[in-house]
Amino acid sequence: MNSGELLERSLAYALGSVAVVVPGSLGRPTPCAHWDLGELLGHLDDSVDALYEGVAEGRVGLCPTPRAADPVCAFRERACALLGAWAVVSGAVPSAEPSVRVGDQSLDIGPLAAVGAVEIAVHGWDVAQACERSRPIPPALAGELLLVAREFVGDADRGVRFAEPVGVPSSRSGPEDRLLGFLGRRPGPARFLSGPGPH
Repeated sequence: MNSGELLERSLAYALGSVAVVVPGSLGRPTPCAHWDLGELLGHLDDSVDALYEGVAEGRVGLCPTPRAADPVCAFRERACALLGAWAVVSGAVPSAEPSVRVGDQSLDIGPLAAVGAVEIAVHGWDVAQACERSRPIPPALAGELLLVAREFVGDADRGVRFAEPVGVPSSRSGPEDRLLGFLGRRPGPARFLSGPGPH
């Protein structure tokens, strides 16, 4: 699995979701029970900014960036910056995969990008749901993201980064439904979880 390609495809999907956000809609509820659409977009922007730092600078700062006045525009700009930084890193021919400092830990850049792709795509789905738009995650992308999620999302992430898994009826057994259910979302038409929801 090519982490850079996965990241690019997830960003393309999320950019399509963000494109349906209309003025005056930032207070709308989202599948992330404690965030409205503006807060979700701010979180998505933070995630992309952290990935950009990791790719461009080899480290991820632990302080989120200040909220932008226009979170849609900010996300688009950061997504383009991240793609540009990834092109620079992937164009180099290092003897080993670069590593990224996150706090006091060091992670290989490939897994960091793959996990970032999961978060970006799934939050792209959340944005579309908040806008009451049907934007399925493409099956091939969802299938690859599910493999990453199963490898990297553990019990410690539940209730912090993602909600508990949600059962998916056998009638809805496609890769998108399995991915969303694994990350605590209910596949199907726009509906919002009550209580502690996914992030």
